[in-house]
Amino acid sequence: MVDTLFEKLKKTYKGKKVFLTGHTGFKGAWMLKTLSLLGAEVKGYALATQTQNDLFHLIDGTSICTSIIADLRNKKCLEAELISFKPDFVFHLAAQPLVRLSYEIPSETFEVNVIGTANVLDAANLLENPCSVILITTDKVYHNNEWIYPYRENDRLGGYDPYSASKACAELVIDSYRNSFFNVKNYNQHKKALAVARAGNVIGGGDWSKDRLIPDIAKAFSVEKPVTIRNPQSVRPWQHVLEPVLGYLILGQKLYSAPTKYSTAYNFGPQLSDALPVEEMLQLAIESWGKGEYIVEQTEGQPHEAGLLKLDISKAITELNWHPKMNAKQAVSMTMDWYSEFFKGNNIKEFTDLQIKSFLQ
Repeated sequence: MVDTLFEKLKKTYKGKKVFLTGHTGFKGAWMLKTLSLLGAEVKGYALATQTQNDLFHLIDGTSICTSIIADLRNKKCLEAELISFKPDFVFHLAAQPLVRLSYEIPSETFEVNVIGTANVLDAANLLENPCSVILITTDKVYHNNEWIYPYRENDRLGGYDPYSASKACAELVIDSYRNSFFNVKNYNQHKKALAVARAGNVIGGGDWSKDRLIPDIAKAFSVEKPVTIRNPQSVRPWQHVLEPVLGYLILGQKLYSAPTKYSTAYNFGPQLSDALPVEEMLQLAIESWGKGEYIVEQTEGQPHEAGLLKLDISKAITELNWHPKMNAKQAVSMTMDWYSEFFKGNNIKEFTDLQIKSFLQ
């Protein structure tokens, strides 16, 4: 009998200690729940959530991890919590993750995303036990030429807006630490392996962030109002949140078994045919929901956002044997199903479990 993805991952993570930053966030909560189902012992480190509707609360996150509510910029606290835990894995997801918000709080965005990453790496450097460290950045780390070619891991880094630039800076920090303190040539001395994961635009249940397409659609459609969209022709590499979560877990698995081989960067995105315009994603959401209307907002005077962005995922496919399990239509359908269950008042904790287990078959 062939093991399912779930069983394969469980062999790596069951009983292992995982230090997860950003566990109260949207992607972090999906990661937390998946690790919990795999039998990992998780310590989370993140800021408090804002509402009771956050996914972390909906999955009863405090019951499945040791939850530390603190700031990445609190270096002493971060070091104390990470070092005392002696993790086998560190997954660094915590960030200021929003492009438009980064225009409002630019210096804070740089502090959290750049200095926060350096603080995580400083703490990892103080660990005495072997550890695999997976640092999550974004598809927006690339210097975006707005061309049709998908970006590869060795393409030039950059960033127009503060968020994108901060993540590109974080990548430079990671590369410096990898060379200076965690060099693969000296692995037998430091016993730390570092890898970077760059994911595309993620969608999925439990995302309530401001100015995000799918949450805006779900909230509007749930009260039978039209949704307002800004940039209908902007193309993004859309994927369900569980796609990169699976990628991170496989990368961690590979890093654990062959630390010097996989200490590099990987893109996790959809197939190129699923890098779709905003308006097409909206049509898929309307089809899945059953009905819905929308209004296109004039964007003059709005902050700059990239119009075209695609990722080349061939490296992750070839080296990690990871590949997208769903197309855009399936990803949107799975997401809208989650929001439909939520707005009906059904047991969203159980439904989230079911979606994860179904995905990992």
